[in-house]
Amino acid sequence: MFGKKGKGGLDEAQIRAALGGLKDPVDDTPLDQRLESVKSEHALQLQLVFPSTAWEGRAASEVAIRKALEEAGETRDIRLDVRGDVKPARPQGTAQSLVPGAKNVLLFASGKGGVGKSTVATNVAAALARTGAQVGLLDADIYGPSVPTMFGVTERPEVVGQKLKPVQKHGLALMSIGLIVEPSQAMSWRGPMLNGALTQFMRDVDWGELDYLVLDMPPGTGDVQLTIAQNLKVAGAVLVSTPQDVALADVIRGKAMFDKVDVPVLGVVENMAWFVCGDCGAKHYIFSKGGANRLASEIGVPLLGEIPLEQSTREAGDAGVPEVIAHPESGVAQAFDKLAHRVATELAVSAAKQSVKPGRGLKIIQ
Repeated sequence: MFGKKGKGGLDEAQIRAALGGLKDPVDDTPLDQRLESVKSEHALQLQLVFPSTAWEGRAASEVAIRKALEEAGETRDIRLDVRGDVKPARPQGTAQSLVPGAKNVLLFASGKGGVGKSTVATNVAAALARTGAQVGLLDADIYGPSVPTMFGVTERPEVVGQKLKPVQKHGLALMSIGLIVEPSQAMSWRGPMLNGALTQFMRDVDWGELDYLVLDMPPGTGDVQLTIAQNLKVAGAVLVSTPQDVALADVIRGKAMFDKVDVPVLGVVENMAWFVCGDCGAKHYIFSKGGANRLASEIGVPLLGEIPLEQSTREAGDAGVPEVIAHPESGVAQAFDKLAHRVATELAVSAAKQSVKPGRGLKIIQ
């Protein structure tokens, strides 16, 4: 535990005093309230608690804390350990849920195929896991499972008791029909079999305790979407589109479908938003420009992010390593990372609204 003030060091009261005037840039929480514990050995160790390890205000808050302590006279090395206190954006209550250990179920959906939804879902899930969150990824696209390829996994899930154990890779718990059925086997199932398989992937898989269960949904607005809505308390859906009109029209149908089944739509992601030429450095809008931004405004939801088109993203997915892990410093990886933080913050803000005091503002970092 924290002892007496050492040479060049501050005691706990001085530390809290130094942080007292600082506020989180997202929700104005005083940063001394984010401080859970203080320890001191050779270095100063502070345990901080945010609404998520992927909270958008985390990075700026950590910078402000370090600066304030150094200005107050702290000369020891400062170590900031972060814990995420993730709350459900939609409490279960008495509603049925086949994955009760998942605090937040997050759907990535598209009205049509070919817009890169699986790439977005897998990279956001991996980005959330890289922050330290407990994340599961369920490949709900029975006819076209992509998760095994994108994570480079071929081993079958282990059966323990009456439950399947998800395959672990890159810090995530993974489940997909592609891990059970041979790649050469045609999936010609009709509605009841399809729904039965999905129900098993929810009910009969030992997901454990998760901050986020990410579902990579099949394209369209059919049986799978209805089965998920009936069996899970979904925290939110993210609609993925490319900028051109033919893709955007299907986003409107997707939004209408989720509204009917009481699934909150968190916003729209514009994938393949532009391409930067490696020779001239110019930005080219191959699939039109800003379409998803205009659509998001029309249907009354936020534009959560714009993801550029880069060859390395395709290469990383084919190699079985998501872009955010294979090339974390790339522009597209940083766009995925920013999207993951935005989504986590949107969910945390939704959870906080249940107890937020009147007049207290909540902001999203641009």
